Amino acid sequence: MADGINTIGVLTSGGDAPGMNACIRSVVRSAITAGKKVIGVRRGYTGLLEEDLVEMNSHSVSDIIQKGGTILYTARCPEMRTPEGQDKAAEICRKHGIDGLVVIGGDGSFQGAARLAERGINTVGLPGTIDNDIACTEYTIGFDTAVNTAMECIDKIRDTSTSHERCSIIEVMGRGAGYIAEWCGISNGAEEILTAETYDNDINGIINRVKTMRAKGKKHYIIINAESVGHSYEMAKKIEEGTGMETRATVLGHIQRGGSPTARDRVYATEFGAKAVDLLLEGKTKRVVGYMRGEFMDFDIAQALAMRKTLDPWLMSLNGRLERM
Repeated sequence: MADGINTIGVLTSGGDAPGMNACIRSVVRSAITAGKKVIGVRRGYTGLLEEDLVEMNSHSVSDIIQKGGTILYTARCPEMRTPEGQDKAAEICRKHGIDGLVVIGGDGSFQGAARLAERGINTVGLPGTIDNDIACTEYTIGFDTAVNTAMECIDKIRDTSTSHERCSIIEVMGRGAGYIAEWCGISNGAEEILTAETYDNDINGIINRVKTMRAKGKKHYIIINAESVGHSYEMAKKIEEGTGMETRATVLGHIQRGGSPTARDRVYATEFGAKAVDLLLEGKTKRVVGYMRGEFMDFDIAQALAMRKTLDPWLMSLNGRLERM
């Protein structure tokens, strides 16, 4: 273990994700078990720059593993993108004796962690985002809960869509990535999955497929649309005009960010948190923890940010084969 690590800070940055609290809990209790002091940073890098800090103990994280959101709150921080902001953040860490910092968030959060590492602050990043768009890991904290939340909503929409013989477009979150749309499309048996990575903007092709399926006796038509594609209400209008089939659009929105995390999110987030503390105590810095091929591993932040991640083409093609019959 690294004798130089006496105080570990932890913050959540960017969008909130179910499972972040489980991860905070693991960081705090793993560090305390190792005899280290823990400082919670409220409101991400914004709170760090404003010195919104609180000492945490085992009781601080009691009864939070089942809660969504983040007890440390979160925010986006444009100032942290500047050298002046980064210098200030590193100086504040030194002022409060923070020897190691665990950053739970996405790519932007990891950029900040890398800049702090360059300024002498030991940092470890953990993937916390419902989008599942971090390339160094197959799994990100919050993704499983978000998909299950969306899946349950889509099941309910499907019931009413069938009752009224409608076409339904359901827009799910995912920013620039289509992983939530891909997984919901498969798990909900949707006829169409539209993502920025795969959608060719051929609305007429969709209209023709709706007509074909309706002629075969199909009572509903479910389209999962990623927010990176958007325009769901406009699509609904065009499909209804082109097919004569009543078409409704539903944007699920931030309901996908909230709620009690699934067992998978709780367990994996707990493992991520403990791994981050272990790395810091081993003297590691500027690392990101990922989950690949059944095991947890760590990468240099620059290496992690340079990686690229794509949707599974086989999974997308499989959906077309199974549903357009």
